[in-house]
Amino acid sequence: MKKIGVLTSGGDAPGMNAAVRAVVRKALYHDLEVAGIYYGYQGLIDGQIESLDRGSVGDIIQRGGTKLHSARCLEFKTEEGQLKAIEQLKKHGIEGLVVIGGDGSYQGALALTKRGFPCVGVPGTIDNDIPGTDYTIGFDTALNTVIDCIDKIRDTATSHERTFIIEVMGRDAGDLALWAGLAGGAETILIPEVQHDLDELVTRLEQGYDRGKKHSIIIVAEGVMSASDLAKKLSEKDIETRVSVLGHIQRGGSPTARDRVLASTFAARAVELLIENRGGLAVGMRNHVVVDYDLEEAFKKERNTDLSMYTLSKELSI
Repeated sequence: MKKIGVLTSGGDAPGMNAAVRAVVRKALYHDLEVAGIYYGYQGLIDGQIESLDRGSVGDIIQRGGTKLHSARCLEFKTEEGQLKAIEQLKKHGIEGLVVIGGDGSYQGALALTKRGFPCVGVPGTIDNDIPGTDYTIGFDTALNTVIDCIDKIRDTATSHERTFIIEVMGRDAGDLALWAGLAGGAETILIPEVQHDLDELVTRLEQGYDRGKKHSIIIVAEGVMSASDLAKKLSEKDIETRVSVLGHIQRGGSPTARDRVLASTFAARAVELLIENRGGLAVGMRNHVVVDYDLEEAFKKERNTDLSMYTLSKELSI
């Protein structure tokens, strides 16, 4: 293999730039050429591809977002779109591809691999919801961003003696809400993996009020319900709350040291796999060891949330 490509796809995550940098520098170290594909699979179909050198990825390891940009692409889900993409890859002499992203990005990588083009997936998503890896690039940074917001909101909650509902990202996975809630000392955490009981939530809040507690923090993952809907339901139970939706602030910011190291090691391993002419794989971490596994495992295996953390959060918020 003499030339590889790299793209970022789906929602951006802090650390993606560190991963792109590592792909380029690792490949160049092994005398491979590198092509950067802009705007994900849409850019691949459109041929928005250019060569990257050492200078192209200089001074980006500390930057959030992605230098290569990202875009959704419905056309790539079709056979015609995939064939166009492969045509562009061949046109630019690209023999292997590193795909940095989440679930949808992995589906694209698997589709190309099945058509005979080797791809390796690198997990980049703040939701930490990719099966086969304990952690994804961007999760740690987003987590620290959420915790910082919780700490600031708690100051106001304490000052005004109010109950705040904080909505965080996590459509299908509750890791961000769970970890942030436990680390931020939230009184209640609602995640998609656990069926919530509104009456139990109300009872816990009322018990807190009865013992003199003046304020509370409720963390709700967007996949459970919106903070506004929860506030309405609690209002019907005569519990007044204030709502804060963190939104896309969770995606941005300079990546933490952990995410930079994770991105660098994952991306370097992805390049090694392509050098070995091995495609259809994903890179991840299990028990603090970098591993690679079949891409299809990311779709067949269920992502397990550590529910012992959920239990602990309830025990510590009495």
